[in-house]
Amino acid sequence: MKIGLYFGSFNPIHIGHLIIANHILNETDLQKVWFIVSPQNPFKHSDSLLNEYDRLHLVQKAIEGDDRLKASEIEFSLPKPSYTVHTLTYLSEKYPTYQFSIIMGSDGFQNLGKWKNPEVIIRDYPIIIYERPGFKVDNTHGARVQIMNAPLLEISATHIRELIKAGKSIKYLVPPGVEEEILSFNFFKKPQKK
Repeated sequence: MKIGLYFGSFNPIHIGHLIIANHILNETDLQKVWFIVSPQNPFKHSDSLLNEYDRLHLVQKAIEGDDRLKASEIEFSLPKPSYTVHTLTYLSEKYPTYQFSIIMGSDGFQNLGKWKNPEVIIRDYPIIIYERPGFKVDNTHGARVQIMNAPLLEISATHIRELIKAGKSIKYLVPPGVEEEILSFNFFKKPQKK
């Protein structure tokens, strides 16, 4: 089976993430996309992060009813911070018959050289890149890349969190089930517990 791994904090997941996943499934030979919820990204501060189980729950709500998509908590049981190379190694050992590709934005691809063991990732895994404005794909890494012109929306999780804190509507920015959960549990309104 061919699986695309879409890594992220998903803090929270929004329509932009889902549009990219759907577009990649439509335009490549991938059979499924797994949203790999990162408990702690080594490049991001964790003080604005919702608890990882709450973020996983929101991803599950967002993709309900679409069996091409899966929410994965695989990194929750791996050492923190979450390094992509460790997750890839673990998944490749656990699912030896699956072929994994990495899904990332062109902004993330520019930073690939700063990741832990980027040469292993480049050697062993194809990378599907969706272009983001202002970040041209310059494949100086020599990676096996497939560049997608995915429909991009200027939606950011940071902006969604700011709207929530300001008591403004997030309707149409996140799926209805995600909006409902965020509002019922007051997610992103109160300081996050460590």
